[in-house]
Amino acid sequence: MVSDLIKHYPVLLKEIISIISPQHGGTFIDCTFGQGGYTKKILSFKNTKVIGIDRDIKSKKKSEEISKQYPDRFLFKNKKFSQLENLKLKNDNVRGIIFDLGYSYTQIKDLSKGLSFDSKGDLNMQLGINEFSAKEVINKLNEKDLEKIFKTFGEEKEAKKIALNIVKEREKKEINTEKLVKLIEKVKIKKNYKTHSATKVFQSLRMFVNKEISELIFGLISATKILKKNGVLAVVTFHSIEDKIVKYFFKHLSEKRSISRYLPEIDQFDILFENKNKKPIIPSSKEISENIPSRSAKLRYVIKKKEFYHFETDILQRFNHLIEIENLGKKL
Repeated sequence: MVSDLIKHYPVLLKEIISIISPQHGGTFIDCTFGQGGYTKKILSFKNTKVIGIDRDIKSKKKSEEISKQYPDRFLFKNKKFSQLENLKLKNDNVRGIIFDLGYSYTQIKDLSKGLSFDSKGDLNMQLGINEFSAKEVINKLNEKDLEKIFKTFGEEKEAKKIALNIVKEREKKEINTEKLVKLIEKVKIKKNYKTHSATKVFQSLRMFVNKEISELIFGLISATKILKKNGVLAVVTFHSIEDKIVKYFFKHLSEKRSISRYLPEIDQFDILFENKNKKPIIPSSKEISENIPSRSAKLRYVIKKKEFYHFETDILQRFNHLIEIENLGKKL
């Protein structure tokens, strides 16, 4: 069995440290603090300061341990990373901003969060600062809405059948985590899957409950605004939807071109980003062998080449179809 210590190991740590160069000092923002893996490594370099952000209040316990060790160089905020601009950074030389979009082994082990197929009781999946839980989604949204969520966010081929079975079953009794897993397994029982049959539905629910699409988009926009010239924006993604968003955002702000068909009147004359690596950086075979969940990780990064705060991007229009699905939560 892989030890807890190894499972807490932050993905692509060496690569990220090499990219952000904390040996030169400056302020760094760890937008997904979690267990503090990136933060601790950055603080091991002199003349660095780290602001750790996490929507999960349970991360505060780990942050308090780091605060004792680095009282003048570390600050923790229980916020979503879409709220980056609320940090009120005045004189901070923000040289690097990191997003690790995976969820920690500690969160998976916390069965009360309902991220694991082994969770018991009520559906949850809230990572913190939420408006509703997976319980409300499964037991209140209609069949068509559930199908959209499973199919779009989970890329689940059996979305229609699963949604239909959920609606039928909840007429008899409210659906909890164990019942949801059984319903999914019943639909997919004849198939040979490499991963758990409920993986895609659970992924889609987690993304929906935590509004991960809009969080990522607004997080990228906010991070770009507060990053200083020559600062690095690095993002580790774990599934194709996240990676498409990050790739699009980086690509279109690193090219001199008309923004897009959505904004035909605007030309971005200044190139905002330098995109040195067009292809993502992936974990080595050694890292994957030590930490199996890292196998799907992709790291993309850019360097901010202009100091300006305001810039034009059509990313919200480009991925509006995903945000519209997130907005189904307004019915709850």
